[in-house]
Amino acid sequence: MRLDLRQYAKPLAESALSVLIGVAVGTLLVILAGYSPVVFFKALFGGAFRSRNAFLDTLSYMVPLTLTAISFAVAARASVFNIGAEGQMYVGALVANAIGVVALPNGVHQVVAILAAFLAGGLWGWIAGILKAKRQVNEVVSTIMLNWLAFYLVNYVATYHLYDPKAPYKTEYVRETARLPELIPRTSLTLDWVLTILIAFLMFFLVWKTSLGYEIRATGINPTAAEYGGVDPSKVISISMFLSGGAGGLAGAFLVLGRFGFITTTLTNILNWGFDGIAVSLVGRNHPIGILFSALFFALLYNGALEVQVATATGGKTGVPIELVLAVMGIIVIAVAVPGLWDMVQERLLLRRKRVEVREEAAGTVGGE
Repeated sequence: MRLDLRQYAKPLAESALSVLIGVAVGTLLVILAGYSPVVFFKALFGGAFRSRNAFLDTLSYMVPLTLTAISFAVAARASVFNIGAEGQMYVGALVANAIGVVALPNGVHQVVAILAAFLAGGLWGWIAGILKAKRQVNEVVSTIMLNWLAFYLVNYVATYHLYDPKAPYKTEYVRETARLPELIPRTSLTLDWVLTILIAFLMFFLVWKTSLGYEIRATGINPTAAEYGGVDPSKVISISMFLSGGAGGLAGAFLVLGRFGFITTTLTNILNWGFDGIAVSLVGRNHPIGILFSALFFALLYNGALEVQVATATGGKTGVPIELVLAVMGIIVIAVAVPGLWDMVQERLLLRRKRVEVREEAAGTVGGE
């Protein structure tokens, strides 16, 4: 099978141009704030490479970003906007934490916790999928509502039932038998990074190389035509949302079993990864392999944000306010995400136009008879 690199030339060129535009606008903002853009961007993009541990932290940041992006991307391929990766991640984290504190044999413990988190996140996503498939409930509304349900459910359980008596601000640490092993001792990089890479390739194979993946993509392109071809769009939508939710659940599980080992009672250590994954997916053009590179780019920005403050705090001068750093990061992210978002909008408009044409043809046929 030959790989046609020309199909990737346009997205790569658009992404590169978008980064340059984002940096240009960000440079203007930094200059207006009275700081050196050279120092600023050198720290922002180079902070992840200042030490071995900093780079390993960057790779660790990729894990939740990649999985929540895949959560959005799989549903998007079926023309479903899954805004619920945040809630699906919360549910997966809670289930992984709850199983992680139970005594189970090493090896079995990790597998059970991961599978349970996948199923929990999958079922949370499936709820929105079945509502859309059977009742035509808008998935954006239902997933946002489910996000809040998950937030308060997890917050309640973590605060009143799963809390650590010695430190009530967090849940109990999961047992060592449930923790994923460190790839490099005394670092934040654990086996979850390898598993995430494998999951990304597995999702690529599933969506692009299997009959189920064909049905998902066909439903996303034109559900009416797919139905004429023997595909059940309702079934495909519910399955795609289950898979999406499962990926979100894994993101939460890996944060608990890998990097942290617990959940804070206000969810601060897992907050917003699901929403960030939407931008990661758009930059990666809703493609699992593109998402890996996009997640690395976002992780570089995250790790470089703190380094900017350190690098600019020289000569007794206070460093760049974190708000300014986040603003510049936001400008870059928006600039890079716009082409992917525009492609999705165009696809939706084209899909709507095709549906109207099909209805008009059907109405004309009936009128002619």
